Amino acid sequence: MLKPSDYNSATMANALSVAGSNSKYKQPDSRPAGFLGGLWHGLIAPITFVVSLFVSGVSIYETNNNGRWYEFGFLIGICAHASDHEAGHVIRG
Repeated sequence: MLKPSDYNSATMANALSVAGSNSKYKQPDSRPAGFLGGLWHGLIAPITFVVSLFVSGVSIYETNNNGRWYEFGFLIGICAHASDHEAGHVIRG
């Protein structure tokens, strides 16, 4: 049975998972980033972009990816920001 602290550790590990030279996908014997990695990187892309302006080891896009599925997830993550902004604009009038 997992304890609440185990969930917190896993959440923090995922929250700190950004693309770059220290990416978990660049570690030896790691699998390339897939759909979920692309989705996460797309969702955090605006924040990651700002961080990448000041930190040289951070990039928006993971280069060690599995191809089309990573790109599809990344695109959906990026589109989530655009659709959220547009929906708020339409509702507010």
